[in-house]
Amino acid sequence: MQQDVQEHLRRAERIETLIQEVSTFPDPHVRATTGELIQALLDMYGEGLARILELTYQSQVAGNTLIETFVQDDLLSSLFMLHGLHPVDLEERIAQALVEVRPYLQSHGGNVELVRVEDGIAYLRLEGSCHGCPASTITLRLAIEEAIYKAAPDLDGLEVEGVVEPPHQTGRTMPVTFVPRRQKANAQAETDDEVWTVLEGLDKGQQSPLQTIVVRQQSLLFCSIAGNYYAYHNRCSSCGASLSDGTLEGTSLICPSCGRSYDMCRAGRCLDAPALFLEPVPLLVEDGKVKVALSTGDRQSQAALSAL
Repeated sequence: MQQDVQEHLRRAERIETLIQEVSTFPDPHVRATTGELIQALLDMYGEGLARILELTYQSQVAGNTLIETFVQDDLLSSLFMLHGLHPVDLEERIAQALVEVRPYLQSHGGNVELVRVEDGIAYLRLEGSCHGCPASTITLRLAIEEAIYKAAPDLDGLEVEGVVEPPHQTGRTMPVTFVPRRQKANAQAETDDEVWTVLEGLDKGQQSPLQTIVVRQQSLLFCSIAGNYYAYHNRCSSCGASLSDGTLEGTSLICPSCGRSYDMCRAGRCLDAPALFLEPVPLLVEDGKVKVALSTGDRQSQAALSAL
């Protein structure tokens, strides 16, 4: 199923690229004729889809059930959105996407709320440990932004309150705007395989709650507390030392080098110096498999955080 979703996304991105190429044709007649052909095909298929929905709605209860089945199909859902016919409104689709990522944020002592949708822009607010956390930008990009733009690719923008942008180094929270992938110039398609990595070396049966695993040449520290997994970059934010030999007391991890304590269940917040955080790594458990998200953005964020 996940492969089907990625294939639909790749096709949509390819179609958009081809349409943009049409606008660059040097011959104005060819450019106009091709554009007219594309628009005529879109109009015809759009009218056909609208007619299907209209006839289905007329079937009342059975039709409504069928429409719910339609929108759960990734290909049909994409086509409905392409023609502005999606039966589920934008705000509801965003709310549904947040339901999917909320358990991850709550497991780290945070939460996210939808404030409003206005003029095609969704306004969110981070709460709890995520609010004001310097590492929340990367968490947002990987855990929230992807989920929302997958459910609502027709969204024009996403603005989030309660995020600290590391490059500013001000310690103040400020709204951060995420640009939809379809609006990013020269953006390269980023598949799920390029972001999420399924862990092979994580021993779920070992007695120690701490494990260190190298993933994509990055040393990560995994911690198991009350049946929940937490993942962080294996580096103390105070002294830079490895945390592999740290001591876990309750939910607090004590650095073996400098003695700083970090709350593993609260986004790695330092209990001795509230301005310091470990850098959390987005982690999901699906079908019994643990996977983490690492990308170029993680390394950039890590370098920026090291200057704080």
